[in-house]
Amino acid sequence: MIDRNDIGHRVQDAHGRTGILRDIDPTWDDPSDPPGSRRQQVVAFISPEHGGREWHADPTTVTRA
Repeated sequence: MIDRNDIGHRVQDAHGRTGILRDIDPTWDDPSDPPGSRRQQVVAFISPEHGGREWHADPTTVTRA
């Protein structure tokens, strides 16, 4: 599991994707969930090392690579 000390470092998610940890948001709610159904959750934001689309993951499933 990663924490805020790992921001800026290379990490790997549960699907084997690697990237750079950009941030951990402890109170993120998914804007694609319908209003009234949103729940706050802890999310790690990861971006590909050589550019591309950032993704998010549960930080308990992310490790330092």
